Amino acid sequence: MPDVKEKVPLKDTGDAECGSCKLEASAPTGENESGPKDHPPCPIDTVDNVSKLNHNIGMNRDFRMEEKVLPPSSLEGKVKETMHNAFWDHLKEQLSAIPPDFSCALELLKEIKEILLSLLLPRQNRLRSDIEEALDTELLQQKAEHGALDVPHLSKYILDTMTLLCAPVRDEAVQKLENITDPVWLLRGIFQVLGLMKMDMVNYTIQSLQPHLQEHSIQHERAMFQELLNKQPSLLSHTTKWLTQAAADLTTPLLTCPDTSDSASVASSSPSEAAISPEPLSPTMVLSQGFLNLLLWDPEDEDFPETLLTDRTQLQELESQLSQLTILASVLLVASSFSGSVLFGSPQFVDKLKHITKDVMEEFKSRPEEAMQTVSEQVSQEIHQSLKNMGLAALSSENTGSLIGQLQNIAKKENCVRSVIDQRIHLFLKCCLVLGVQRSLLDLPGGLTVIEAELAELGQKFVSLTHHNQKVFGPYYTEILKTLIPSTQALETEVESL
Repeated sequence: MPDVKEKVPLKDTGDAECGSCKLEASAPTGENESGPKDHPPCPIDTVDNVSKLNHNIGMNRDFRMEEKVLPPSSLEGKVKETMHNAFWDHLKEQLSAIPPDFSCALELLKEIKEILLSLLLPRQNRLRSDIEEALDTELLQQKAEHGALDVPHLSKYILDTMTLLCAPVRDEAVQKLENITDPVWLLRGIFQVLGLMKMDMVNYTIQSLQPHLQEHSIQHERAMFQELLNKQPSLLSHTTKWLTQAAADLTTPLLTCPDTSDSASVASSSPSEAAISPEPLSPTMVLSQGFLNLLLWDPEDEDFPETLLTDRTQLQELESQLSQLTILASVLLVASSFSGSVLFGSPQFVDKLKHITKDVMEEFKSRPEEAMQTVSEQVSQEIHQSLKNMGLAALSSENTGSLIGQLQNIAKKENCVRSVIDQRIHLFLKCCLVLGVQRSLLDLPGGLTVIEAELAELGQKFVSLTHHNQKVFGPYYTEILKTLIPSTQALETEVESL
Protein backbone atom coordinates (compact mmCIF):
# COMPACT_ATOMS: atom_id res chain seq x y z
CA MET A 1 0.00 0.00 0.00
CA PRO A 2 1.45 3.39 -0.90
CA ASP A 3 1.83 5.17 2.43
CA VAL A 4 1.02 8.80 1.96
CA LYS A 5 2.42 11.55 4.11
CA GLU A 6 -0.99 12.26 5.58
CA LYS A 7 -1.34 8.53 6.36
CA VAL A 8 -4.67 8.16 4.59
CA PRO A 9 -5.61 4.52 3.98
CA LEU A 10 -5.72 4.16 0.20
CA LYS A 11 -5.95 0.83 -1.54
CA ASP A 12 -2.55 -0.24 -2.80
CA THR A 13 -2.34 -0.75 -6.54
CA GLY A 14 0.88 -2.67 -6.27
CA ASP A 15 0.08 -5.11 -3.48
CA ALA A 16 -2.35 -7.37 -5.27
CA GLU A 17 -3.72 -10.46 -3.58
CA CYS A 18 -4.36 -13.92 -4.93
CA GLY A 19 -4.36 -17.07 -2.87
CA SER A 20 -0.95 -17.51 -1.30
CA CYS A 21 0.35 -14.42 -3.12
CA LYS A 22 -0.86 -11.94 -0.52
CA LEU A 23 1.29 -8.92 0.16
CA GLU A 24 0.65 -7.33 3.53
CA ALA A 25 1.82 -3.75 3.84
CA SER A 26 2.62 -2.80 7.37
CA ALA A 27 0.26 -0.28 8.86
CA PRO A 28 1.58 3.22 9.45
CA THR A 29 3.21 3.58 12.79
CA GLY A 30 0.92 5.43 15.12
CA GLU A 31 2.23 8.66 16.54
CA ASN A 32 1.49 10.06 19.92
CA GLU A 33 -1.07 12.72 19.12
CA SER A 34 -1.78 13.66 22.70
CA GLY A 35 -1.08 17.08 24.09
CA PRO A 36 1.30 17.92 26.92
CA LYS A 37 1.04 16.07 30.21
CA ASP A 38 -2.00 16.88 32.34
CA HIS A 39 -3.35 19.09 29.57
CA PRO A 40 -7.14 18.99 29.09
CA PRO A 41 -7.98 16.68 26.19
CA CYS A 42 -8.56 18.87 23.16
CA PRO A 43 -10.69 17.42 20.34
CA ILE A 44 -8.42 18.81 17.66
CA ASP A 45 -5.51 17.20 19.49
CA THR A 46 -6.99 13.71 19.32
CA VAL A 47 -8.49 13.73 15.85
CA ASP A 48 -8.58 10.62 13.68
CA ASN A 49 -6.82 10.36 10.34
CA VAL A 50 -9.85 11.51 8.36
CA SER A 51 -10.23 14.65 10.49
CA LYS A 52 -6.52 15.30 10.21
CA LEU A 53 -6.74 14.99 6.43
CA ASN A 54 -9.66 17.47 6.38
CA HIS A 55 -7.60 19.85 8.50
CA ASN A 56 -4.58 19.64 6.20
CA ILE A 57 -6.68 20.12 3.07
CA GLY A 58 -8.47 23.08 4.60
CA MET A 59 -5.21 24.63 5.72
CA ASN A 60 -3.39 24.32 2.40
CA ARG A 61 -5.04 25.33 -0.86
CA ASP A 62 -2.19 23.63 -2.76
CA PHE A 63 -2.54 20.41 -0.78
CA ARG A 64 -1.40 17.27 -2.61
CA MET A 65 -1.31 13.64 -1.63
CA GLU A 66 2.16 12.20 -2.09
CA GLU A 67 3.42 8.66 -1.89
CA LYS A 68 5.80 8.12 0.98
CA VAL A 69 9.03 6.65 -0.29
CA LEU A 70 10.57 4.33 2.27
CA PRO A 71 14.37 4.46 2.58
CA PRO A 72 15.80 1.23 1.08
CA SER A 73 17.97 0.81 4.18
CA SER A 74 15.01 0.98 6.59
CA LEU A 75 13.52 -2.20 8.04
CA GLU A 76 10.08 -1.37 6.71
CA GLY A 77 11.53 -0.66 3.27
CA LYS A 78 13.46 -3.93 3.21
CA VAL A 79 10.43 -5.96 4.33
CA LYS A 80 8.16 -4.36 1.75
CA GLU A 81 10.70 -4.86 -1.06
CA THR A 82 11.18 -8.51 -0.07
CA MET A 83 7.45 -9.15 -0.06
CA HIS A 84 6.98 -7.47 -3.43
CA ASN A 85 9.80 -9.47 -5.00
CA ALA A 86 8.38 -12.69 -3.55
CA PHE A 87 4.99 -11.97 -5.09
CA TRP A 88 6.32 -11.18 -8.55
CA ASP A 89 8.68 -14.17 -8.47
CA HIS A 90 5.73 -16.39 -7.64
CA LEU A 91 3.74 -14.91 -10.54
CA LYS A 92 6.64 -15.64 -12.88
CA GLU A 93 6.68 -19.27 -11.72
CA GLN A 94 2.96 -19.59 -12.34
CA LEU A 95 3.13 -18.17 -15.87
CA SER A 96 6.21 -20.30 -16.70
CA ALA A 97 4.57 -23.53 -15.58
CA ILE A 98 3.29 -26.09 -18.08
CA PRO A 99 0.41 -25.60 -18.39
CA PRO A 100 0.50 -22.00 -17.18
CA ASP A 101 -1.28 -21.15 -13.94
CA PHE A 102 -3.24 -17.90 -14.46
CA SER A 103 -4.80 -17.64 -10.99
CA CYS A 104 -2.66 -14.72 -9.81
CA ALA A 105 -2.69 -13.09 -13.25
CA LEU A 106 -6.49 -13.11 -13.23
CA GLU A 107 -6.56 -11.40 -9.85
CA LEU A 108 -4.16 -8.77 -11.16
CA LEU A 109 -6.28 -8.16 -14.25
CA LYS A 110 -9.38 -7.88 -12.07
CA GLU A 111 -7.73 -5.24 -9.93
CA ILE A 112 -6.41 -3.40 -12.98
CA LYS A 113 -9.96 -3.28 -14.31
CA GLU A 114 -11.20 -1.78 -11.02
CA ILE A 115 -8.47 0.85 -11.07
CA LEU A 116 -9.14 1.84 -14.67
CA LEU A 117 -12.86 2.18 -13.94
CA SER A 118 -12.10 4.30 -10.88
CA LEU A 119 -10.13 6.73 -13.08
CA LEU A 120 -13.10 7.43 -15.36
CA LEU A 121 -15.18 10.57 -15.18
CA PRO A 122 -18.98 10.16 -14.93
CA ARG A 123 -19.51 11.14 -18.56
CA GLN A 124 -17.13 8.51 -19.98
CA ASN A 125 -19.81 5.86 -20.38
CA ARG A 126 -18.57 4.46 -23.68
CA LEU A 127 -15.06 3.88 -22.39
CA ARG A 128 -16.53 2.30 -19.27
CA SER A 129 -18.40 -0.20 -21.41
CA ASP A 130 -15.27 -0.97 -23.44
CA ILE A 131 -13.24 -1.70 -20.29
CA GLU A 132 -16.03 -3.85 -18.85
CA GLU A 133 -16.13 -5.88 -22.06
CA ALA A 134 -12.38 -6.20 -22.68
CA LEU A 135 -11.61 -7.16 -19.06
CA ASP A 136 -14.75 -9.16 -18.34
CA THR A 137 -13.82 -11.35 -15.36
CA GLU A 138 -15.93 -14.38 -16.30
CA LEU A 139 -14.72 -14.36 -19.91
CA LEU A 140 -11.10 -14.10 -18.85
CA GLN A 141 -11.64 -16.96 -16.39
CA GLN A 142 -13.00 -19.16 -19.16
CA LYS A 143 -10.06 -18.35 -21.44
CA ALA A 144 -7.63 -19.15 -18.63
CA GLU A 145 -9.25 -22.54 -18.02
CA HIS A 146 -8.72 -23.39 -21.69
CA GLY A 147 -5.16 -22.04 -21.70
CA ALA A 148 -6.12 -19.29 -24.09
CA LEU A 149 -5.51 -16.23 -21.93
CA ASP A 150 -3.43 -13.83 -24.03
CA VAL A 151 -1.61 -11.76 -21.41
CA PRO A 152 0.48 -9.70 -23.91
CA HIS A 153 -2.66 -8.76 -25.87
CA LEU A 154 -4.49 -7.75 -22.71
CA SER A 155 -1.46 -5.77 -21.55
CA LYS A 156 -1.46 -3.81 -24.82
CA TYR A 157 -5.13 -2.96 -24.38
CA ILE A 158 -4.44 -1.83 -20.82
CA LEU A 159 -1.55 0.38 -21.97
CA ASP A 160 -3.69 1.94 -24.70
CA THR A 161 -6.39 2.70 -22.13
CA MET A 162 -3.85 4.14 -19.70
CA THR A 163 -2.62 6.45 -22.47
CA LEU A 164 -6.16 7.79 -22.84
CA LEU A 165 -6.67 8.31 -19.11
CA CYS A 166 -3.31 9.45 -17.78
CA ALA A 167 -2.29 13.05 -17.20
CA PRO A 168 0.28 14.43 -19.68
CA VAL A 169 2.96 14.15 -17.02
CA ARG A 170 2.57 10.33 -17.12
CA ASP A 171 2.79 9.93 -20.92
CA GLU A 172 6.49 9.16 -20.87
CA ALA A 173 6.10 6.54 -18.13
CA VAL A 174 3.35 4.74 -20.09
CA GLN A 175 5.39 4.86 -23.30
CA LYS A 176 8.33 3.21 -21.55
CA LEU A 177 6.09 0.31 -20.56
CA GLU A 178 5.41 -0.41 -24.24
CA ASN A 179 9.04 -1.50 -24.66
CA ILE A 180 8.84 -4.18 -21.95
CA THR A 181 8.35 -7.68 -23.37
CA ASP A 182 8.51 -9.76 -20.19
CA PRO A 183 4.87 -10.15 -19.01
CA VAL A 184 5.75 -10.13 -15.31
CA TRP A 185 7.87 -6.99 -15.50
CA LEU A 186 5.21 -5.40 -17.70
CA LEU A 187 2.45 -6.09 -15.18
CA ARG A 188 4.68 -4.83 -12.40
CA GLY A 189 5.35 -1.62 -14.32
CA ILE A 190 1.65 -1.22 -15.09
CA PHE A 191 0.79 -1.32 -11.40
CA GLN A 192 3.48 1.21 -10.56
CA VAL A 193 2.20 3.71 -13.13
CA LEU A 194 -1.43 3.04 -12.20
CA GLY A 195 -0.51 3.92 -8.64
CA LEU A 196 0.74 7.29 -9.84
CA MET A 197 -2.39 7.79 -11.93
CA LYS A 198 -4.59 7.04 -8.93
CA MET A 199 -2.69 9.65 -6.95
CA ASP A 200 -3.16 12.12 -9.80
CA MET A 201 -6.91 11.49 -9.74
CA VAL A 202 -7.06 11.92 -5.96
CA ASN A 203 -5.23 15.25 -6.20
CA TYR A 204 -7.45 16.37 -9.08
CA THR A 205 -10.53 15.58 -7.01
CA ILE A 206 -9.13 17.35 -3.96
CA GLN A 207 -8.32 20.47 -5.98
CA SER A 208 -11.80 20.46 -7.53
CA LEU A 209 -13.50 20.22 -4.15
CA GLN A 210 -10.97 22.28 -2.20
CA PRO A 211 -13.20 25.31 -1.49
CA HIS A 212 -15.98 23.06 -0.19
CA LEU A 213 -13.54 20.92 1.80
CA GLN A 214 -11.97 24.02 3.30
CA GLU A 215 -15.29 25.41 4.49
CA HIS A 216 -16.30 22.01 5.84
CA SER A 217 -13.00 21.73 7.70
CA ILE A 218 -13.47 25.15 9.31
CA GLN A 219 -17.01 24.42 10.48
CA HIS A 220 -16.16 20.89 11.63
CA GLU A 221 -13.11 21.89 13.67
CA ARG A 222 -14.93 24.79 15.27
CA ALA A 223 -17.90 22.59 16.19
CA MET A 224 -15.59 19.98 17.75
CA PHE A 225 -13.83 22.63 19.81
CA GLN A 226 -17.08 24.26 20.91
CA GLU A 227 -18.44 20.92 22.06
CA LEU A 228 -15.54 20.43 24.43
CA LEU A 229 -15.50 24.08 25.46
CA ASN A 230 -19.09 23.68 26.63
CA LYS A 231 -17.88 20.95 28.98
CA GLN A 232 -14.64 22.70 30.00
CA PRO A 233 -15.13 26.48 30.15
CA SER A 234 -11.48 27.01 31.13
CA LEU A 235 -10.19 25.32 28.00
CA LEU A 236 -9.00 28.63 26.50
CA SER A 237 -6.77 29.58 29.43
CA HIS A 238 -3.50 28.88 27.61
CA THR A 239 -4.77 30.61 24.48
CA THR A 240 -5.62 33.69 26.55
CA LYS A 241 -2.16 33.65 28.12
CA TRP A 242 -0.58 33.32 24.67
CA LEU A 243 -2.40 36.36 23.24
CA THR A 244 -1.78 38.38 26.41
CA GLN A 245 1.95 37.78 26.05
CA ALA A 246 1.79 38.76 22.38
CA ALA A 247 0.14 42.07 23.31
CA ALA A 248 2.79 42.68 25.97
CA ASP A 249 5.59 41.98 23.47
CA LEU A 250 4.23 44.64 21.14
CA THR A 251 4.41 47.32 23.82
CA THR A 252 8.10 46.59 24.51
CA PRO A 253 10.63 48.20 22.12
CA LEU A 254 12.77 45.70 20.25
CA LEU A 255 16.45 45.92 21.12
CA THR A 256 18.78 46.08 18.14
CA CYS A 257 22.22 44.58 18.00
CA PRO A 258 24.77 47.17 19.20
CA ASP A 259 27.64 45.69 17.22
CA THR A 260 27.43 46.82 13.60
CA SER A 261 31.11 46.61 12.80
CA ASP A 262 31.01 43.26 11.08
CA SER A 263 29.35 41.88 7.98
CA ALA A 264 25.83 42.71 9.13
CA SER A 265 26.48 46.27 7.98
CA VAL A 266 27.02 45.02 4.43
CA ALA A 267 23.26 44.53 4.03
CA SER A 268 21.40 47.80 4.07
CA SER A 269 18.26 47.90 6.17
CA SER A 270 14.93 47.75 4.41
CA PRO A 271 12.62 50.76 4.80
CA SER A 272 9.99 48.40 6.18
CA GLU A 273 12.27 47.56 9.10
CA ALA A 274 10.86 50.55 10.93
CA ALA A 275 7.84 48.34 11.58
CA ILE A 276 9.77 46.85 14.50
CA SER A 277 9.02 49.92 16.60
CA PRO A 278 6.03 49.77 18.96
CA GLU A 279 2.73 50.85 17.41
CA PRO A 280 -0.82 51.25 18.75
CA LEU A 281 -2.21 47.78 19.34
CA SER A 282 -4.64 46.25 16.86
CA PRO A 283 -6.10 42.71 16.67
CA THR A 284 -4.14 42.02 13.51
CA MET A 285 -0.87 42.99 15.16
CA VAL A 286 -1.53 40.96 18.30
CA LEU A 287 -2.45 37.83 16.37
CA SER A 288 0.52 38.22 14.06
CA GLN A 289 2.86 38.59 17.02
CA GLY A 290 1.23 35.62 18.70
CA PHE A 291 1.75 33.40 15.67
CA LEU A 292 5.36 34.55 15.38
CA ASN A 293 5.93 33.71 19.05
CA LEU A 294 4.90 30.13 18.29
CA LEU A 295 8.07 29.79 16.21
CA LEU A 296 10.11 30.49 19.34
CA TRP A 297 8.13 28.26 21.69
CA ASP A 298 10.11 26.30 24.25
CA PRO A 299 9.40 22.57 23.68
CA GLU A 300 9.34 22.09 27.45
CA ASP A 301 6.64 24.75 27.92
CA GLU A 302 3.37 22.88 28.34
CA ASP A 303 1.19 26.01 28.18
CA PHE A 304 0.80 25.71 24.42
CA PRO A 305 -2.37 27.40 23.07
CA GLU A 306 -5.27 24.93 23.01
CA THR A 307 -6.38 26.21 19.62
CA LEU A 308 -3.07 25.27 18.00
CA LEU A 309 -2.33 21.84 19.43
CA THR A 310 -3.09 20.08 16.15
CA ASP A 311 -0.52 22.25 14.37
CA ARG A 312 2.19 22.05 17.02
CA THR A 313 4.32 19.53 15.11
CA GLN A 314 4.10 21.55 11.91
CA LEU A 315 5.00 24.72 13.78
CA GLN A 316 8.07 23.00 15.19
CA GLU A 317 9.05 21.98 11.67
CA LEU A 318 8.65 25.58 10.52
CA GLU A 319 10.76 26.75 13.47
CA SER A 320 13.49 24.32 12.43
CA GLN A 321 13.29 25.55 8.83
CA LEU A 322 13.50 29.15 10.03
CA SER A 323 16.58 28.40 12.13
CA GLN A 324 18.28 26.76 9.17
CA LEU A 325 17.53 29.74 6.95
CA THR A 326 18.94 32.06 9.60
CA ILE A 327 22.24 30.18 9.57
CA LEU A 328 22.23 29.94 5.77
CA ALA A 329 21.60 33.65 5.24
CA SER A 330 24.18 34.54 7.91
CA VAL A 331 26.85 32.48 6.16
CA LEU A 332 26.02 34.01 2.81
CA LEU A 333 26.04 37.52 4.26
CA VAL A 334 29.50 37.06 5.74
CA ALA A 335 30.77 35.37 2.58
CA SER A 336 29.46 38.18 0.36
CA SER A 337 31.63 40.78 2.11
CA PHE A 338 34.75 38.77 1.27
CA SER A 339 33.79 37.62 -2.22
CA GLY A 340 33.22 40.85 -4.07
CA SER A 341 30.21 41.78 -6.18
CA VAL A 342 31.49 40.04 -9.33
CA LEU A 343 31.97 36.67 -7.68
CA PHE A 344 28.89 36.83 -5.45
CA GLY A 345 26.82 37.92 -8.44
CA SER A 346 27.25 34.43 -9.89
CA PRO A 347 24.19 32.22 -9.13
CA GLN A 348 26.37 29.11 -9.49
CA PHE A 349 28.78 30.37 -6.85
CA VAL A 350 25.98 31.22 -4.42
CA ASP A 351 24.41 27.80 -4.99
CA LYS A 352 27.72 26.14 -4.09
CA LEU A 353 27.86 28.05 -0.81
CA LYS A 354 24.24 27.08 -0.12
CA HIS A 355 25.01 23.40 -0.65
CA ILE A 356 28.05 23.60 1.62
CA THR A 357 25.96 25.12 4.41
CA LYS A 358 22.88 22.93 3.98
CA ASP A 359 24.98 19.76 4.09
CA VAL A 360 25.89 20.38 7.74
CA MET A 361 22.49 21.56 9.00
CA GLU A 362 21.72 18.32 10.81
CA GLU A 363 25.11 18.39 12.51
CA PHE A 364 24.53 22.03 13.51
CA LYS A 365 21.65 21.06 15.82
CA SER A 366 23.85 18.97 18.10
CA ARG A 367 27.33 20.33 17.41
CA PRO A 368 27.14 23.92 16.14
CA GLU A 369 30.82 24.73 16.71
CA GLU A 370 32.05 21.72 14.75
CA ALA A 371 29.52 22.33 12.00
CA MET A 372 30.54 25.96 11.53
CA GLN A 373 34.19 25.01 11.54
CA THR A 374 33.49 22.71 8.62
CA VAL A 375 31.50 25.42 6.85
CA SER A 376 34.16 28.07 7.42
CA GLU A 377 36.89 25.89 5.97
CA GLN A 378 34.90 24.85 2.91
CA VAL A 379 33.49 28.32 2.22
CA SER A 380 36.89 30.02 2.48
CA GLN A 381 38.34 27.38 0.18
CA GLU A 382 35.50 27.85 -2.32
CA ILE A 383 35.96 31.63 -2.31
CA HIS A 384 39.72 31.28 -2.76
CA GLN A 385 39.35 28.83 -5.68
CA SER A 386 36.58 30.83 -7.37
CA LEU A 387 38.55 34.09 -7.17
CA LYS A 388 41.51 32.28 -8.66
CA ASN A 389 39.42 30.79 -11.49
CA MET A 390 38.08 34.24 -12.38
CA GLY A 391 41.53 35.78 -12.40
CA LEU A 392 40.77 37.99 -9.40
CA ALA A 393 43.03 38.77 -6.46
CA ALA A 394 42.99 36.01 -3.87
CA LEU A 395 42.21 36.67 -0.22
CA SER A 396 45.12 37.69 1.94
CA SER A 397 45.97 35.51 4.90
CA GLU A 398 44.58 38.23 7.16
CA ASN A 399 41.25 38.36 5.31
CA THR A 400 41.07 34.58 5.23
CA GLY A 401 41.52 34.44 8.99
CA SER A 402 38.87 37.12 9.47
CA LEU A 403 36.43 35.26 7.19
CA ILE A 404 36.91 31.97 9.02
CA GLY A 405 36.56 33.68 12.39
CA GLN A 406 33.33 35.46 11.47
CA LEU A 407 31.83 32.28 10.05
CA GLN A 408 32.73 30.29 13.15
CA ASN A 409 31.15 32.95 15.38
CA ILE A 410 27.77 32.27 13.74
CA ALA A 411 27.60 29.15 15.92
CA LYS A 412 26.96 31.47 18.90
CA LYS A 413 23.31 32.40 19.47
CA GLU A 414 24.30 35.95 20.47
CA ASN A 415 26.26 36.47 17.24
CA CYS A 416 25.29 39.85 15.80
CA VAL A 417 24.98 38.74 12.17
CA ARG A 418 22.82 35.82 13.23
CA SER A 419 20.65 38.05 15.43
CA VAL A 420 20.09 40.61 12.69
CA ILE A 421 19.18 37.95 10.11
CA ASP A 422 16.84 36.25 12.58
CA GLN A 423 15.04 39.55 13.26
CA ARG A 424 14.70 40.25 9.56
CA ILE A 425 13.26 36.83 8.77
CA HIS A 426 10.71 37.32 11.55
CA LEU A 427 9.94 40.75 10.09
CA PHE A 428 9.41 39.14 6.69
CA LEU A 429 7.02 36.55 8.16
CA LYS A 430 5.11 39.30 9.97
CA CYS A 431 4.72 41.14 6.66
CA CYS A 432 3.56 37.90 5.04
CA LEU A 433 0.72 37.64 7.55
CA VAL A 434 -0.48 41.15 6.78
CA LEU A 435 0.43 41.72 3.12
CA GLY A 436 0.75 38.21 1.74
CA VAL A 437 3.85 36.35 0.61
CA GLN A 438 4.23 37.79 -2.89
CA ARG A 439 3.98 41.42 -1.80
CA SER A 440 6.38 40.81 1.06
CA LEU A 441 8.95 39.35 -1.34
CA LEU A 442 9.00 42.65 -3.24
CA ASP A 443 10.61 44.48 -0.30
CA LEU A 444 12.90 41.97 1.39
CA PRO A 445 15.08 43.28 4.22
CA GLY A 446 18.80 43.42 3.43
CA GLY A 447 20.67 40.13 3.46
CA LEU A 448 17.62 38.00 2.58
CA THR A 449 17.49 38.32 -1.20
CA VAL A 450 19.89 35.40 -1.62
CA ILE A 451 17.39 33.07 0.08
CA GLU A 452 14.29 34.47 -1.61
CA ALA A 453 13.09 31.08 -2.91
CA GLU A 454 13.53 29.44 0.49
CA LEU A 455 11.74 32.33 2.21
CA ALA A 456 8.82 32.10 -0.22
CA GLU A 457 8.33 28.43 0.70
CA LEU A 458 8.58 29.13 4.43
CA GLY A 459 6.27 32.13 4.21
CA GLN A 460 3.59 30.25 2.28
CA LYS A 461 3.53 27.37 4.76
CA PHE A 462 3.36 29.76 7.69
CA VAL A 463 0.61 31.90 6.16
CA SER A 464 -1.48 28.88 5.19
CA LEU A 465 -1.28 27.44 8.69
CA THR A 466 -2.02 30.66 10.54
CA HIS A 467 -4.81 31.82 8.26
CA HIS A 468 -6.65 28.53 8.51
CA ASN A 469 -6.27 28.49 12.27
CA GLN A 470 -7.56 32.05 12.49
CA LYS A 471 -10.60 31.22 10.33
CA VAL A 472 -11.46 28.31 12.61
CA PHE A 473 -10.89 30.03 15.93
CA GLY A 474 -11.50 33.67 14.95
CA PRO A 475 -14.62 34.03 17.12
CA TYR A 476 -12.71 32.85 20.21
CA TYR A 477 -9.76 35.12 19.48
CA THR A 478 -12.19 38.03 19.08
CA GLU A 479 -13.61 37.57 22.57
CA ILE A 480 -10.15 37.32 24.11
CA LEU A 481 -8.84 40.37 22.25
CA LYS A 482 -11.79 42.45 23.41
CA THR A 483 -10.41 42.17 26.93
CA LEU A 484 -6.90 43.08 25.76
CA ILE A 485 -7.83 45.93 23.41
CA PRO A 486 -11.14 47.26 24.81
CA SER A 487 -11.03 50.51 22.85
CA THR A 488 -10.68 48.89 19.44
CA GLN A 489 -13.60 49.50 17.12
CA ALA A 490 -15.00 46.99 14.64
CA LEU A 491 -12.87 44.35 16.35
CA GLU A 492 -14.60 41.30 14.99
CA THR A 493 -14.36 42.45 11.39
CA GLU A 494 -10.66 43.19 11.77
CA VAL A 495 -9.89 39.83 13.32
CA GLU A 496 -11.70 37.88 10.63
CA SER A 497 -9.89 39.77 7.87
CA LEU A 498 -6.42 38.77 9.04
